[in-house]
Amino acid sequence: MNYNILIAGVGGQGTILASRILALCAISQGAFARTGETIGMSQRGGCVASHVRMGSADFAAYIPPGCADLLLSFELCEAARSLPFLRPEGACIVNTDIIKPVTVSLGSQEYDSERIIGYIKQNNKNPLFIDAYSLAQEAGSVKAVNVVLLGAALGAGVVPLEKEALTAAVLCNVPEKFAELNLKAFDMGFDYAKRAAGKVMV
Repeated sequence: MNYNILIAGVGGQGTILASRILALCAISQGAFARTGETIGMSQRGGCVASHVRMGSADFAAYIPPGCADLLLSFELCEAARSLPFLRPEGACIVNTDIIKPVTVSLGSQEYDSERIIGYIKQNNKNPLFIDAYSLAQEAGSVKAVNVVLLGAALGAGVVPLEKEALTAAVLCNVPEKFAELNLKAFDMGFDYAKRAAGKVMV
């Protein structure tokens, strides 16, 4: 299996943990996997991109533009920013949560979410938009956004991983006291994407 996943988001959203979970899952299924990060002032809300490459050990850690099979974006604007990394037929899953950059908060720029959504739809065949923040909150903690999105990726059928292996990888990477919460968050993301995929197929 050769598969490339770009995880885009903002510092503090758990993108790096998500990349480690995916890599661990791939390894547990017998595949080679490596990760790489591009971090820009992440502790101050800057951009974070985590690259997950499954398959050949000859791959570099970073995905070249136009080669990602899946863009898993934790924030709306970061999805639009990262689209050039996605291959033409690649899958795109986007958390609709908005984290305004400092320039927007200061009033020097505008955050036009409708325009951003339009741009993503124009440049990807069938993006899946999901309010992962609300689902994570319902599961018990907004910090579980990353696990909601991992569940959504599997539920949408766009990652070559097994559910049992992926949930096991989640449990290996979260404190035991939060295990039940994270499993609930995973299932909520999985079920949402499964339903959404079913609607698209009808």
